[in-house]
Amino acid sequence: MTAILLAVPVVFLIGSVMWAVRAVNHGKKPRTALMVQIFSCLLVGVVTLAIPMTAHAAGAVASSANGLVAIAAGLAVGIGGVGGGIAVGPSAAAAIGACSEDSKNFGKAIIFVALGEGIALYGLLIAILLFTKV
Repeated sequence: MTAILLAVPVVFLIGSVMWAVRAVNHGKKPRTALMVQIFSCLLVGVVTLAIPMTAHAAGAVASSANGLVAIAAGLAVGIGGVGGGIAVGPSAAAAIGACSEDSKNFGKAIIFVALGEGIALYGLLIAILLFTKV
């Protein structure tokens, strides 16, 4: 039963991605498809947060502390990963350009790329620390 409950949001998100790709291929604006994706992701997030909170309010769940720690860890990893991706993208492109002009710049350029990836590692470290406290 738990596997079915976990599969429903995943199936919904995969279906919304397939719908967005099909809509763009049939002439819809990509911005509209992006807004539908953001809305469906928010909808799944609200539903997956509301159902356990409702069950907890009804007394069906003993404690929601572990669930909130899991949400916090997921947010730390997710936001850290997105931030790291935003930082690494331009810096890696610039590092490749600098190394193609002069190979002596590799050591200096790779430091900036590693600093961007450090953001994602910090998010992962926070998530690990959160789960060891519980």
